[in-house]
Amino acid sequence: MTEGTPAPVQPHRISVVVPVYQGEKTLAALIDEILPWTTASTTPAGRPMVVEEVLLVFDHGPDSSARVIRELAARHDFIRPIWLSRNFGQHPATLAGMASSGGEWVVTMDEDGQHDPAEIGGLLDTALDRQASLVYAKPTNPPPHGALRNTASKGAKWLLASVLSAEGTREYQSFRLVLGEVGRSVAAYAGSEAYLDVALGWIAGEVTTSPVTLREEQDRRSGYRLRTLLSHFWRMVLSSGTKGLRMVSLVGFLFAICGIALVLYVLASYLFLDSGAEVRGWASTMVVMLFGFGASLFSLGVIAEYIGVNVKTAMGKPPYLIVSDPADGPLGRTAPAVPADPTDRADP
Repeated sequence: MTEGTPAPVQPHRISVVVPVYQGEKTLAALIDEILPWTTASTTPAGRPMVVEEVLLVFDHGPDSSARVIRELAARHDFIRPIWLSRNFGQHPATLAGMASSGGEWVVTMDEDGQHDPAEIGGLLDTALDRQASLVYAKPTNPPPHGALRNTASKGAKWLLASVLSAEGTREYQSFRLVLGEVGRSVAAYAGSEAYLDVALGWIAGEVTTSPVTLREEQDRRSGYRLRTLLSHFWRMVLSSGTKGLRMVSLVGFLFAICGIALVLYVLASYLFLDSGAEVRGWASTMVVMLFGFGASLFSLGVIAEYIGVNVKTAMGKPPYLIVSDPADGPLGRTAPAVPADPTDRADP
């Protein structure tokens, strides 16, 4: 290298994790789209990048995905099959792929062709421009699902973000880019009932989004049914913190206040408004019920707070996470690639 010539910038090494459930008809096309990015290329902003491995996590779906994975692995050196012992679901399969990855960055994407691998460079540019360790794809078009499912998804995310105060919920997407050491750490500590994106939010630094265009699903049926979606939502609620448990305490407190107010009203009516008025049995019954239910719910709420702390501990929420200096890692390399000088040659 001649004196004064800047050293070429190392490409950002990316691992792509694809949980596979019904990929028999879609995986080959997806790999063909990823193939051009497995050789050194540049992002839209000119930064060097390369997809060094694609981890296909077999989650025991109902089709012949296992056969397709084996065929693709025999054909391409960059494909790494990950075999699970049984069907665990999309998020556990994604965590298994993250734990097995070796790239500086991990990209997670679906098997059905909705996510365009050409968008990976844009996700990486956004991460480097904003110094973010986690970037979610933000669709610029409606998801290619039915109107009912899209509305339900938006409503569920609004409920979690607004009522349960789960920050970042509205941005959750299965197409995401995360700093490799963050993704692998999450995979190491997240419990079986932890919602992946909530677990990522526990330790990720800057979290942002990058615009993408979702494509139509290829020729395959969705693996999600109503029961699966409801289970998915409930896991997100339980993982989002103890806000819901505090609401139980608030409801109990309000019931207790109502009971006390009714007691005061009955006493005031008996003592001051009409001294001869009869205190009917329904009033006493309502007082007992409201005050008793209120006290019970409040007590349960207090107990639930302690349970919530233990639940979060069981899910693996860490008190801290030690990482390397961001300036010495991939976040520190924000410069575009330096074109090779054809006159450069090694010094004798």
